[in-house]
Amino acid sequence: MAWPTASSDSRGNARRKAAAVTNHADPEVLAHVGLFADLTTPELIGLARLMRPRAYARDEVIYLRGDPGMAFYVIASGRVKIALTSPDGKEIILRRLGPGGFHGELALLDDQPRSADAISTEPSVLLVLQRDAFRQFLADHVSAATKLLATVSQYLRRNAELIQDATFLDVPARLARVLLSLASEDGNSSDLPPPGAVIPDRMKQGELAALVGATRESINKWLGAFEKQGLIRHDKGQITLLRPAGLQQRIY
Repeated sequence: MAWPTASSDSRGNARRKAAAVTNHADPEVLAHVGLFADLTTPELIGLARLMRPRAYARDEVIYLRGDPGMAFYVIASGRVKIALTSPDGKEIILRRLGPGGFHGELALLDDQPRSADAISTEPSVLLVLQRDAFRQFLADHVSAATKLLATVSQYLRRNAELIQDATFLDVPARLARVLLSLASEDGNSSDLPPPGAVIPDRMKQGELAALVGATRESINKWLGAFEKQGLIRHDKGQITLLRPAGLQQRIY
């Protein structure tokens, strides 16, 4: 499987960004991660000393499905996608994570290989906590372990929804669900985003296709249809939801 190679400029920018980062994580960054919300300042400082920043260029592989699980990652800046790729190169994006998001915990909990690929989608800095330190941290902080279990439960529910959607929903219904999720503040809210909500990132049709589980041609077709119906405005990759309730009706 051939992965895209980051340009020298992109890789250089990421490395320069890493050079500006200290050898330890910033406790203030960790304080904004929900998993660590109950930690005291001394505990955050202690955890930060165990974590090491690492920079990744755009489209750089963090780990691949089948790799051994050796570390836990917190996103300090940038974005990461968690995805599955078929032998013929077709990709399905399971999750998109931004600053404060974390990943890599499953393989550390069950000692199994990585279950999906993790790839940076823009120059990013990740805070890395090695497996033994991660397990000791959970043993010492019951509240964090409980929150982690809740997060894992959310992932399992989301994966079940993906299977259900792929089985029972057509492409426009799946696209409508993805657009509503992307426009929600946390990506998981059950509340409808308000009219005029803007999806924060400019979305390439290939990335939307991977999130929906469809072809680029199909995504292009239905984005155009939604725009004609007055449900969205699509301008150079920027998507605005004009009638979120109408999109929700398209799902059901």
